Amino acid sequence: MSIRTVCLTSVIALIAGAAQAEMNFNRIASFETSANMAAGEDKARETSAEIIAATADGNTLVYTDSPLGVLGMIDITDPAAPKPLGNIALGGEPTAVGVAGGHAIVGVNTSESYVAPSGFVAAIKIVDGSVVAQCDLGGQPDSVAIAKDGSFAAIAIENERDEDLGDGRTGQLPAGYLVKVGLNADGTLACDSLQKIDLTGLAEVSPEDPEPEFVDINAAGEIVVSMQENNHMVVVGADGAILNHFSAGAVDLEGIDATDERGALIFTESQMGRVREPDAVKWIDDTHFATANEGDMDGGSRGWTIFNKNGDVVHESGVSFEHALVQIGHYPDKRSDAKGVEPESIETATFNGTPMVFVGSERGSAVGVYDVTNPAAPVLKQILPSGIGPEGYVALPERNLLVSANEVDLIEDGGARAHVMIYELAEGAANYPMLTSEGTDELIGWGAISGMVAGEGSTVYAVNDSFYGFQPTIFTIDTNSMPAKITNALPVTRKGHAAQKLDMEGITLDGEGGFWIASEGRTDRVIPHAIYNVNAEGEIKQEIGLPAELMAVEKRYGFEGITKVGDTLWMAVQREWNDDPKDHVKLVSYNLETEEWGAVLYPKASVENGWVGLSEITAHGDYFYVIERDNQLGANAEVKKIYRIPAADMKPAALGGDLPVVSKEEVRDLVPDLQAFNGYVVDKVEGLAITGEGKMWISTDNDGVDDSSGETFFWSAQIEDKAF
Repeated sequence: MSIRTVCLTSVIALIAGAAQAEMNFNRIASFETSANMAAGEDKARETSAEIIAATADGNTLVYTDSPLGVLGMIDITDPAAPKPLGNIALGGEPTAVGVAGGHAIVGVNTSESYVAPSGFVAAIKIVDGSVVAQCDLGGQPDSVAIAKDGSFAAIAIENERDEDLGDGRTGQLPAGYLVKVGLNADGTLACDSLQKIDLTGLAEVSPEDPEPEFVDINAAGEIVVSMQENNHMVVVGADGAILNHFSAGAVDLEGIDATDERGALIFTESQMGRVREPDAVKWIDDTHFATANEGDMDGGSRGWTIFNKNGDVVHESGVSFEHALVQIGHYPDKRSDAKGVEPESIETATFNGTPMVFVGSERGSAVGVYDVTNPAAPVLKQILPSGIGPEGYVALPERNLLVSANEVDLIEDGGARAHVMIYELAEGAANYPMLTSEGTDELIGWGAISGMVAGEGSTVYAVNDSFYGFQPTIFTIDTNSMPAKITNALPVTRKGHAAQKLDMEGITLDGEGGFWIASEGRTDRVIPHAIYNVNAEGEIKQEIGLPAELMAVEKRYGFEGITKVGDTLWMAVQREWNDDPKDHVKLVSYNLETEEWGAVLYPKASVENGWVGLSEITAHGDYFYVIERDNQLGANAEVKKIYRIPAADMKPAALGGDLPVVSKEEVRDLVPDLQAFNGYVVDKVEGLAITGEGKMWISTDNDGVDDSSGETFFWSAQIEDKAF
């Protein structure tokens, strides 16, 4: 076996808009919250970043970390290279934070039970972590807001309900309320000024149990309060008197996918009179505020709304925000249930004279960037990948920065850690999305892109895997546009119905206008290991099961790619089967004319952590190209590479005996490419297509946004080699 490296010139297709001197947000850095743990701490513990704020100079971020019970701090003097500043223990669960002067104003929940809520607000000196002042709140704090002039803080005392009690509805006492507390000139708390503002008797749903959720303060010192479960909004004057209150109302939704966990994206359903139940709320100016309509008990309208403080709806997004996320592959089908993409977070700021609203989708793991120069007609400018489960945002317009705090930590499942992500507004094209279905006549939902193959000209075909088991689909992608465009979705069918029991992991052209599909079997779920011939209409015309010699040694991790050379199909097996030597996997052949099976062995890398396998095979010129990857992500990612095998080595031997071992040459290390996207390095590099000119298109599988950031990376690299 020999390994050498082939020289390539990168042409990573990061551009998602016209190459003009336009201004766009792009992610420039990510910070893993576990990095704030001190030396010797157990970094395998769950951590999080929920609500986030920044110092006045924009150089330091502070965020609440509920699992650890700490306030985390990050130095972003150089925003492209954030540095850990450590954690501050708080003696309870931090729920929200704002910054006044040099102090973090933190709400801390110390409740013993739902019926005995308690908590305090503390002023913590950011430079040394010392607690300067602490005020008892008499209940469980949720949101904290700081007046723009730094004169006071507003705190929502939620006193949240026990969702396991009775039917889990509101009407559980003690009631929540609003707190207003003065701040001294240096930003410390003036506890003797603390004022409790009663919010009972206002809402129609549960007037005795308001459960205030989120607060914000405008330049006039007026406080807006969302009462999520009550579907109600309250505006409180600078003197603490209630100026106005009104129902948040309802929305009629059409063209939605409201059925949970069916493994298909079908946007044909409706929900009439869906109550908004807003979570986050932020003032846009002194008259208008925006809400993220997450929902809780009875609703969640999947979008966001701009209200006038007199109660008028100035703008309602309806399903437009959700549909925009569908088009870029960020629709969370298996988590959508009744709430869809679940908008939870709102941030507002003015960048270079343009008022903007940032709408965070908790389940879609993305943030929409809107120009609200005209509050009645917001313009969606971008959608940014936000990290898993964005909970809070802070905008720093003086530094042209936006920061997201992402609460989900998947350490127990071996997944991605919680992150803080940083975006910069600068001249240049948007780097994300890299793949979209925008512009089609009908809404195309997609995700979990797996195998790929190059078609004619700039066309690439791709398949989704078993995540969408009730909607196996072949996607047509036009790579000429930036971002690349999904122009068609062809259902794979049997007798006119969506084909079941498929896990499509590879696709290649059959030379007759159709395709060959490789399906990765899983016998414990009655999914067969097989290859399928699909015609141009998507109908399965032929099914070929594996021979007895292979089925006798089969394991779960089967075919992960397919390619065709002459009359022979070649399939890559992802991991070792029972008869394979350690760190060797089969490349299996099937001759369509003779119906003979054979195989060679491929030598894969050996790693200390996790496993390594193959996820694609593509024949081109005098070589077969494969993707070899480990199952690690983030800083643990080690093997994400493209190798090539001389076609002369691909001489299959009969199954059941000794198999020849092929040689391989390293073509490209994909880890630097993945790092260049400035998020965490994802694990599933799954697709590879090579055009006639030797341009390689590479894609990642976003797992259908299930325990994933939802990001699909789709980029290209050009091979410089005499073979082309």
